[in-house]
Amino acid sequence: MDVCVCTFRRPSVAGLLASLAKQQLPPSLRMRVIVADNDDTPSARETVADAFRVNGLDGVYLHAPARNISIARNACLEAADADLTAFIDDDEIAQPGWLAGLVAELERAKADVVFGKVIATYAADAPAWMPAADLHSTPAPFRNGQIDGGYTCNVLMRREAVGALRFDPAFGRSGGEDTTFFAALKRSGVAMGYTADAVVDEPVTAARSSLKWLTNRAYRSGQTYGLVRLSGGESRLKVAAVSLAKVMWCWGQAALTLWSPARWRRAAVRAYLHAGVMATAMGRAPLELYGAASG
Repeated sequence: MDVCVCTFRRPSVAGLLASLAKQQLPPSLRMRVIVADNDDTPSARETVADAFRVNGLDGVYLHAPARNISIARNACLEAADADLTAFIDDDEIAQPGWLAGLVAELERAKADVVFGKVIATYAADAPAWMPAADLHSTPAPFRNGQIDGGYTCNVLMRREAVGALRFDPAFGRSGGEDTTFFAALKRSGVAMGYTADAVVDEPVTAARSSLKWLTNRAYRSGQTYGLVRLSGGESRLKVAAVSLAKVMWCWGQAALTLWSPARWRRAAVRAYLHAGVMATAMGRAPLELYGAASG
């Protein structure tokens, strides 16, 4: 099994690699870790090499410049040659049963792709509304009871199911390359599943501890989701009209729940998500956020 990690100027990758060394795997599975450094220069080489050595990991370091996450993800896919390929983010910590949980669900559901659970962890001094709203955790990839889209922060795939498909560099700076990747897999008939038994923790950094960061991320995600809907054949007019109605509804909910710091913020972030969908339907380009900072 190959576990793929894309990194960009984050010392936290060392903590992730330490958590991978603690995975409780069945005897039949061997794990190799592939780290793709997306910085202009190979800035993570020494950190990664030290983490491989200290934790006794079978690892491969790749320099995959520059500042386009799709380039790094594709470098991982090119290097991966095991039957199973997992992806996890460089700012996460894998719980000991993470990989075993993904493998168990892959076999139980006879799926080709399985997503796991991502739980945000907050600092003790975080504002009270933040853990109450829990807007940093990655929601399960369901829409109307069906898996719709997906993410690379916690996923296991059968390598043969991926085939020649690669992450689109056009989304490599705005994000959404994973959403469009898994949407393409779904359209091709690849069977997908989800398990809450494969858990990774994602510490929320100070740089992400603001409503502005959350609304920017929601808007960007909405733009990507809008592209997925348009690629599925929906008309721009329909997508824009439905999204506008949802934006208005969300702002109404925010106004009605001003008494609750968590609830009005949750509604506001949702409004930005639908605004992003509407922007895509109206021809607006996605925000470019990746590579601007390492937070």
